[in-house]
Amino acid sequence: MASQPSSVDMPRISASYRIETPLDPERAALAMAGEQSSGTFLKLAGETDALRERHAARVEAVSSLMACDTPSLPGCLSGDTYQQADVTLSWPLENIGASLSNLMATILGNLTELRELSGFRLTDIALPDTFIKAMPGPQFSVSGTRQLAGVDRGPLVGTIIKPSVGLSPEETAALVKQLVEAGIDFIKDDELIADPPYSPLAERVPAVMRVIEDHAQRTGRKPMYAFNITGDLDEMRQRHDLVRDHGGTCVMASVNWIGMGSLTALRRHAQLPIHGHRNGWGLFYRHPQLGIDYRAYQTLLRLAGADHLHVNGLGSKFAEADASVIDSARACLTPLLEAPDRDDCAMPVFSSAQTIHQVPATFAALKSTDLIYTCGGGIMGHPDGVASGCRGIRAAWDATSRGISLEEYAKQEPDLAVALRAFSRPFSG
Repeated sequence: MASQPSSVDMPRISASYRIETPLDPERAALAMAGEQSSGTFLKLAGETDALRERHAARVEAVSSLMACDTPSLPGCLSGDTYQQADVTLSWPLENIGASLSNLMATILGNLTELRELSGFRLTDIALPDTFIKAMPGPQFSVSGTRQLAGVDRGPLVGTIIKPSVGLSPEETAALVKQLVEAGIDFIKDDELIADPPYSPLAERVPAVMRVIEDHAQRTGRKPMYAFNITGDLDEMRQRHDLVRDHGGTCVMASVNWIGMGSLTALRRHAQLPIHGHRNGWGLFYRHPQLGIDYRAYQTLLRLAGADHLHVNGLGSKFAEADASVIDSARACLTPLLEAPDRDDCAMPVFSSAQTIHQVPATFAALKSTDLIYTCGGGIMGHPDGVASGCRGIRAAWDATSRGISLEEYAKQEPDLAVALRAFSRPFSG
């Protein structure tokens, strides 16, 4: 009989946290490790030394930070002060196997409810190569998306169907006709419309794809449309096949509401890129002492198979700080596994009140054009029409990538000049 590998030889997963606690942080970290592995509130006969040696979580690091007089979250143990700390825990991979859902149950699970913690935030995760390779991961990523959309360089210039709700399939197709003739690269359904009675996918998909296929036949260029197929798993598989069978090149899902298991299963079925919409993200990030940092969040979604992931945009209408937006985009473009034949990045999707004005700052901070830049009003609100809106956005990216100011470039690009006058500066700096 082959001998079992020792605990020293086993690959491990690790997770990092920002915690707040009325206890000594070392003691709180031990409580976290016990809760999420072999321990409970009292010692049980089955929790042998051998079992703990093989399966217990380990406290890898604890670093104390600032203290405060009041707890950030209710329901915790009382204390004189509440100490913040960075904590790293690790677990043997064999505790969960190749399962994203069970990974989440392990690194999050009951930790969010421990009375020992008055603050809890997952900040990052590190996974062994064996786990990463066992996950489906992005199927198309950046290179495959570019190939399908026919965009070799620069960002994919995109937009969202607006108004978000209320358009019939025929009205949606008419708007798509305007957009593709204007030169758009990428169009997406809004997250608020999937398969409603007034615009069922069975009618919307063929209506939209007739327009796109006709445009492709005439021009040799086929813009990408992300149809919102959000639903239960059986519905999403059927809707994916509907899009595929009509020549579509992308599907979209609201990743927070379908769940990690369904996203993974959809990816294993899919033959098209999956556009991951993160609506509801504010639940995870808006309180500094509760939730998940995007670095950890996007890792999980990419492992499950998302090819594109939303990151908000600079100077947007939402609460997220600009620095967080850029850090999120950089995380999406950082390989999970360094391998010459592997492309497992997710294309970051910038959105929310984006116009020509945010282009220079976005490029300067990200130093990449591997992104989808979606503008609703920033394209369709151009005074000279949708085609001018598209040309204005392209001119802004062309100028920025050449190191030319928008104002200087606008002297030779009238659509950009009009956009500079028409659109106000971003909501935030």
